Amino acid sequence: MKRKLRFRFNLKSKHLLVILTLICLTFLAVSFTKGIGPDSLKEAAGFVVIPFQKTIMSINTSFQTAMQTRREKRELVYENQDLKAQVQTLTDQNNRLIQDQYELQELQSLYNLDQDYADYEKVAARIISKDPGNWYHTFIINKGSSDGIRVDNNVISGKGLVGIVTETGSHWATVKAIIDDSSHVSAMTVSTGDNCTVSGDLTLIGEGKLRFEQLYDVSNKVTVGERIVTSNISDRYVEGLFIGYVSEVMADTNNLTKTGTIVTPVDFRHLRDVFVITVNKQDLFNED
Repeated sequence: MKRKLRFRFNLKSKHLLVILTLICLTFLAVSFTKGIGPDSLKEAAGFVVIPFQKTIMSINTSFQTAMQTRREKRELVYENQDLKAQVQTLTDQNNRLIQDQYELQELQSLYNLDQDYADYEKVAARIISKDPGNWYHTFIINKGSSDGIRVDNNVISGKGLVGIVTETGSHWATVKAIIDDSSHVSAMTVSTGDNCTVSGDLTLIGEGKLRFEQLYDVSNKVTVGERIVTSNISDRYVEGLFIGYVSEVMADTNNLTKTGTIVTPVDFRHLRDVFVITVNKQDLFNED
């Protein structure tokens, strides 16, 4: 099968200019050699030169338009790049401002907490690691025995009790939070002084709650909103650390004790900075 040959004729503007110039020169040469008169020459010029001029002008206009379009496009590209850089700079500045505001709020909260528990010596620390999951059941802080931190030191943050130190290194310590299901805190009600036990409960942590039980309230004075703090009879927690508010209270089947839930003021999903109380409950016993 024979293939049809196809020729593509591409003629650049500069080549076209040369060709048309040669045609004009040819007509001029013929006019002089053949004795073509002025009128014929003018007619030939009108037939060849004028269209040639129009073509040149059209090419020049198209070239100028293309160059202008190219310049404008390049300027738009540069302008777009500058705008993107400005947006990125503003975004970074905004993120830093948000971070600074958050840290300021954290520091203000810690300062208020420090004032609330001014009777206890404390060391500020930052959380540097935690167990997998969304909640801070167990975590590690950046202060340790070289900073005066010991096992059984109580840990507070936000507006209340967070947990207790279970292990220490020279520059780190492990903290078990009160939301851990193995945690048990001896507590009491503020208004009546009745004792109870506060425990972590995996089924309640999603609501930001703890469970209390064995509350002796024969007078039925404990109601929703009651403040719960660490008890004076606790052997591991110093007295008076705020745990939370009673959100639900129910009588047990023995009609002697009550069980319920507590809303904690600590955000156990977004912990960052804490205070470690460097005085243990046993130290207070020894002072007495």
